[in-house]
Amino acid sequence: MQFERMTVEPSEPPFPIYDDPIEELLRAHATETADRDPAAAHILAVLSGYAYADTATVAMMASRLGMEGSTCLRIAQTVDAMTIFSTAYLLQSRCRRVAIVCYRGTEPANLGNWIGDTDVGSRTIEVGRGPLIVHAGFYRNVRATRYPILQQLHAAAPTLEALYVTGHSLGGAMAALFAVGLAGHEEHRILSEKLRAVYTFGQPLAVGGRLPDTAAGVGRKLFRHIYARDVIPCVPPSVWGHLEHFGHEFHYADGEWRRRDSVTAQMGNFRDVSRSVVAMFAPAKKRSAARYTMHDHGPHHYISALRPPGRITEFGDQG
Repeated sequence: MQFERMTVEPSEPPFPIYDDPIEELLRAHATETADRDPAAAHILAVLSGYAYADTATVAMMASRLGMEGSTCLRIAQTVDAMTIFSTAYLLQSRCRRVAIVCYRGTEPANLGNWIGDTDVGSRTIEVGRGPLIVHAGFYRNVRATRYPILQQLHAAAPTLEALYVTGHSLGGAMAALFAVGLAGHEEHRILSEKLRAVYTFGQPLAVGGRLPDTAAGVGRKLFRHIYARDVIPCVPPSVWGHLEHFGHEFHYADGEWRRRDSVTAQMGNFRDVSRSVVAMFAPAKKRSAARYTMHDHGPHHYISALRPPGRITEFGDQG
């Protein structure tokens, strides 16, 4: 197990992007019926996108967002033979009232990471008193770092008011499974009660059926984002095992985010996945005609599309 801790240093002009992002997160989802929050979506998309980097980079981006004085802890475990490549960043605000668990997604150049993604398997977990089938490879990676994350969160619980869990791609699936794992377990009740929302970006399918009643609240708190023709929310294909999405779904098209009444369906076979990879390298005109494309899966697309009007980018310009 690897740990690395840093303090988020003050930013320099033209930053910060938000005058008080912690207050934004405390305000968002303050009630059980609260809807998706644009500022929270952008803040968490930036952190999810840069979770692919090192601790110094995540801390720098947190600084640019305005999270000065927060602590940034990296928790990671790698076991190649078991296709475990689990990395999470835990950020806690200086006031100790807000915590964010941010999972890293699939690393593009890591073959073992991709092999773990295809390990759909048939793993059944207990959520409270209800069984739930989950993606075996995703869940194994959640389990690898879950215990130390829970230790840190329970230590923070006395002053904690708002917990957010987030991630892009595989990181989104891990975020969803981590939140589900809190539900229905008395030993984690205090964390479950402080969970404000789960925001995911380009998340693949992770569960094999309807959530048990004990985890229904997690479904109400999950906000999934799909950019344009991103193929990853449709996979793994059903030929590898039946999986479903849960929670609220938002799709970006024609310059705006819209809520979808029905969730994205699972792809039937691997043919469309391979076509989406080919489309990624096709000329722009041909790529635009493809039903799905890996091109739209990049975290930078999500960050750009979620940036509220008038806010500068994480690079300090208007993009």
